[in-house]
Amino acid sequence: MVWGEDMRPRVVVTGIGAVTPIGIGKEAFFEGLLTSRNGIRRVSAFEPDDYRTQMAGEVRDFQVEDFMSKREAHRLARFAQFSAVSARLAIEDAKLSIDEKTRDRTGVVMGCGIGGIEVTEDQVKLMHSYGPRRVSPFFIPMMIPNMASGQIAILTGARGPNLTVTTACAASMHAIGEGFRIIQRGDADIMLVGGAEASITPAGFAGFCALRAMSQRNDEPEEACRPFDKGRDGFVMGEGALVLVLERLEHALARRAYPYAEIVGYGASDDAYHIVEPDPEGKGAALAMRRALDDAGLRPADVDYINAHGTSTPLNDRCETTAIKKVFGLHAQELMVSSTKSMTGHMLGAAGVCGVAACIFAIETGMVPATINYKEPDPDCDLDYVPNFARNANVDVAMSNAFGFGGHNGVIVTRRFLK
Repeated sequence: MVWGEDMRPRVVVTGIGAVTPIGIGKEAFFEGLLTSRNGIRRVSAFEPDDYRTQMAGEVRDFQVEDFMSKREAHRLARFAQFSAVSARLAIEDAKLSIDEKTRDRTGVVMGCGIGGIEVTEDQVKLMHSYGPRRVSPFFIPMMIPNMASGQIAILTGARGPNLTVTTACAASMHAIGEGFRIIQRGDADIMLVGGAEASITPAGFAGFCALRAMSQRNDEPEEACRPFDKGRDGFVMGEGALVLVLERLEHALARRAYPYAEIVGYGASDDAYHIVEPDPEGKGAALAMRRALDDAGLRPADVDYINAHGTSTPLNDRCETTAIKKVFGLHAQELMVSSTKSMTGHMLGAAGVCGVAACIFAIETGMVPATINYKEPDPDCDLDYVPNFARNANVDVAMSNAFGFGGHNGVIVTRRFLK
């Protein structure tokens, strides 16, 4: 097949479902971005006194019984509950009906970095305390990461292509990109794409604490996540899920759906450098950004806003700034760049789709979300990071970055929908 621009179907976003630390549902999530709501608090899921890091972006007001029966919920790990609810909210937002006419042409791609870690912790304890016969028959089906996409298909009846991407914190960005490609190559008309994570558990926290990757600003948890700020000292973990409804443009218009934005470019690469540290020269990240721009047929000067990976770690923020400068040159100084992780925490496998949803928010509302907790500029991070308050600005083209352990990089470019 010849991949000419005129031969590829256009792909639009027609639904958004969100379960996040700053709001459940698209409206609450968008309001959180608009008001720079801070979702980071001291951990409540377990007693964190013995941990180097004691705060996180938890989804505190989530009542799964509001969306499904207790029987259904009991068989799903928390990350899969988040996935199922986000998918239902996205489908409702899109006013989409998945029926016998559409189900074979509707697929799912979800990103997840870790899966049902709380189930693994509980079942290992049971096994060591009471023996292997006490392990639940639902242990494996609950903990494996592909149950995010599998359960969405089971609950919605979608029988099209179904995949799970596990590229760490780039997973949901790659999920969006692969769903985009599936529609472009004609294998589906509708794709439910996104990511989910729920790793705020004793073992999950202990592992990241052992890496010394998370902030230790425990006496002021709401100010701990400060991307690009000189005083940043590590990321803050978040949890949640977001699902986007992607549709082939003709399909969306035929059912009179409202396109929030158009997905126009996808780029992926690897640093090939280190298991957890980014390439200090930003080569892999820059390559993914260039590939996304080339895929979209856009120039660097066409981009108005970047939702950065922006983890609040000393290395990532400096390296990402370097990569942006490599790609955008002088235009880097004109770009608005912000990290919504400052509000939600780092949602790991769901981080990428959270960034893309923030780009859609900027395009849809004309408000660019802020980087909150930005207090002291860092000479190594010298771009416009939209400090502390959302900014009124026209955004026609936005880019979102996601980078993961193992050097995985994913980038999506969204554009204002124009017929």
